[in-house]
Amino acid sequence: MATLDWIVLGLFVLALVGIIVWVLKKKDKDTSDYFLAGRDATWLAIGASIFASNIGSEHLVGLAGTGAESGMAYAHWEMHGWLILLLGWVFVPFYARSGVFTMPEFLERRYNSKSRSFLSIISLVSYVLTKVAVTVYAGGVVFKDVFNIEYMRIFGYEVDFFWVSAIGLVLLAGLYTVLGGMKAVLYTSVLQTPILLAGSVAILVIGLVQLGGWNNLMEIVRSTDATYLNDAGEVIYRSTTDSMGDLIRSRHDPKYPWTGVLLGSAIIGFWYWCTDQYIVQRVLSGRDQKQARRGTIFGAYLKLTPVFLFLIPGMIAFALRQQGMMDFDSNDAAFSTLVKDLLPKGFTGIVVGGILAALMSSLASLFNSSSMLFTVDFYQRFRPGASANHYVVVGRIATVVIVILGILWIPVMRGLGKVLYEYLQDVQSLLAPGIAAVFLLGILSKRTTPTAGFVGLVVGFTLGMLRLGLKVYYGGDVGDGFLYDLVVAPNWLHYEIALFLIVIVLMVIVSSFTKPVDATKIEGLYFGSATAEQKAVSRASWNKWDVINTVIILSVVIAFYIYFW
Repeated sequence: MATLDWIVLGLFVLALVGIIVWVLKKKDKDTSDYFLAGRDATWLAIGASIFASNIGSEHLVGLAGTGAESGMAYAHWEMHGWLILLLGWVFVPFYARSGVFTMPEFLERRYNSKSRSFLSIISLVSYVLTKVAVTVYAGGVVFKDVFNIEYMRIFGYEVDFFWVSAIGLVLLAGLYTVLGGMKAVLYTSVLQTPILLAGSVAILVIGLVQLGGWNNLMEIVRSTDATYLNDAGEVIYRSTTDSMGDLIRSRHDPKYPWTGVLLGSAIIGFWYWCTDQYIVQRVLSGRDQKQARRGTIFGAYLKLTPVFLFLIPGMIAFALRQQGMMDFDSNDAAFSTLVKDLLPKGFTGIVVGGILAALMSSLASLFNSSSMLFTVDFYQRFRPGASANHYVVVGRIATVVIVILGILWIPVMRGLGKVLYEYLQDVQSLLAPGIAAVFLLGILSKRTTPTAGFVGLVVGFTLGMLRLGLKVYYGGDVGDGFLYDLVVAPNWLHYEIALFLIVIVLMVIVSSFTKPVDATKIEGLYFGSATAEQKAVSRASWNKWDVINTVIILSVVIAFYIYFW
């Protein structure tokens, strides 16, 4: 990078430090203060944090790389602003009435303590082994490529810059999360989000100018058959009907058939945006239902941008390579190559600051959510009655432990390399169905019993991990036999949909044979059970402007599907 880029990056870091110092002066009074920013966050901080927490390695590396490889196919997952609206309009009232700190705690209120404990364990393990590991691994790869540094001399030793950037990323994010808690995550997001947006818009605009405009991009990708390659660069599928510019693909497409992608992406999105602690914790920190809902509306607006900020730049990188104007070794290097090759002095510093912001915000959110799950769902239950300050200290210690576990997992992640990275991307499709079904049936009907809720979680998780374990066992090889044909061979989205339906049917059957919970104990936690006073509070929390903005977001999503269909 040029001197001007380092100056810009330095100014960003100074601003970040300034916000953290300001947050630290606001001492945490109790666990609500530390984990949920005192439940006093406004819509701006909530929406910015939802967006900044979401934008991680899967966007900077994966989404741009997917755009370069398969075009618009993955855009379904990035047009989930409507599901964030579902969080705000449907789930915020339920979560607000329950007064919970965590999603497992909500399941205890709706079902039983066994469901709470099981979801807590699933969430903690998946956060450390998947989200933390993937973000850190990708961060090390991206920064090594962007800074173009292979090794750095430290205390007389040549150290791979991957380790310097990966461990540095974890320590930086971990430090301000430990010290500042949820306030640090929220308020740094207010700075990080515009930096990330500005840098990515610069790449989009300059890339399109370099290519000759939007029409040229569309002409190139729509004249290119949808093609998938294996790790050796060999073609494993080439469509005769779909192009890279098509959003809806043939039912024979091995990765994104329309028969799986429409419902499959929605199941993953429902789990992630409406029930996952990682995202919902930002909403729980809202001052009231009004601020929480408007935070989701703002977050939904921001969620309309990743297709244009990351996926389309990946397509631009592909088109530039087709024209002989750019070259990169792998599709995962598409975004970092655009940064290095296209941006003028100063802009590179902004983009690198945006990348740093995205990765740090994702990690900080993970650390805070994980420490909260441990402290509230495990420690506080086994040692009730301790002082608020004691629980805050335990939360900080838990964060430190999670940071250490993340660092220790890096060599395993790097050693297993891209094979594990690809498998970890499938984990969401295997975790989502069971959890989504349990939350959905829980709020839809009081007839869904505590036993059904617990059975749904266990069966959904077991069948999901069965597929993951078998995929690791076969290692990408084609197998035979009944178990392989039933569990491994189906398209990942078709398996996910089948798993979702199996869990729902099983829960309905179990509910018909087991005892339901007393309706008075779950009042306000399922549809039709809210009191007149609770309904009045929810109705007073929105007005016509909330409705107008919701309609605008839904209209943009519909228009996007019409254009790229």
